[in-house]
Amino acid sequence: MTKELSKEAKDDGKALAEPKPKFDPRVFLTEVRAELDKVVWPGRQQLISESVSVLLIVVGMASFIYLIDEIFKWLSGVVFR
Repeated sequence: MTKELSKEAKDDGKALAEPKPKFDPRVFLTEVRAELDKVVWPGRQQLISESVSVLLIVVGMASFIYLIDEIFKWLSGVVFR
């Protein structure tokens, strides 16, 4: 009896599932273009200022990590001599 119910439940699930639409590259590219038209692109000044900010943060973090590394190197030299 349980086998019959599970088979019926499986059949019902298959009947309710919608068929997968086929991939159409033209439709995909049209939708991509529509989404890209919605994007607000930064102006030249904003792009430059944000790029400089990112570069400064990267240089700052690299310097900080280098400093911490040098401190630990010095400290390990003092402790393990």
